[in-house]
Amino acid sequence: MERLTLAAVLGGAALALSACGGGSSDTARPPAAPAATSPAATTPGSATPTPSPSATASARPQAFTAKISKIPSRATVKYSWHAGCPVGLDGLRLIRMTYWGMDHKPHEGEMVVNAHVASKIVGVFHKLYDQRYPIRRMELVDKYKGSDFDSIEADNTSAFNCRNATGSSSWSQHAYGLAVDLNTCENPYVHSNGHIEHPRCVKYGNRKRKDPGVIHAGDKVVRAFRSIGWGWGGSWGGPWDFQHFSANGH
Repeated sequence: MERLTLAAVLGGAALALSACGGGSSDTARPPAAPAATSPAATTPGSATPTPSPSATASARPQAFTAKISKIPSRATVKYSWHAGCPVGLDGLRLIRMTYWGMDHKPHEGEMVVNAHVASKIVGVFHKLYDQRYPIRRMELVDKYKGSDFDSIEADNTSAFNCRNATGSSSWSQHAYGLAVDLNTCENPYVHSNGHIEHPRCVKYGNRKRKDPGVIHAGDKVVRAFRSIGWGWGGSWGGPWDFQHFSANGH
């Protein structure tokens, strides 16, 4: 999630209005870290039970695959696209690709992005798959009728959604298909005052946690997106958008 006009895509803009989970005008300070807790046996959203290390060690997972295609029909983006969006349907691409699940197994997911960055995004997720970075789910936001809130609640990884940035009248980077939100519960949007909108995700305000899917500064996820020139919302310094990666860094 985040914000900005097309001019901002080329030149950057005020950070305070960008975000995936909502903004805040409070004075920035590091998010309050909840008391350390042991990783839960289950994490937000449904997930297949995790097999034992010995069971996965001998398995030979399928190779990463990806297919980039034009948007099949208006129905594919029934809720996430509408007339007046800053990018037409012909400027978007549907990616069907493999991702490594929280259950230590490969899965097929879908994501809509800007046509100009589709091959780059495939490259990023190829790296993450090879490095076994776990992803909860990867579904079009249309499954949630275009609701950013509901998609986050489901811990869904997604990209395109034609909407304004939270707290702004300007288009979000997601409206251009130039932003990706990754493992949205493990990597929440944190207001400048430390508030997190989604109760089940509050514990992840403690960024010292090492749970599967949690993103940390300089880790393989940040490096993978940095390799295509994208910035991370976790480096904003308040508010923080730990799930968010975008072409202009906002």
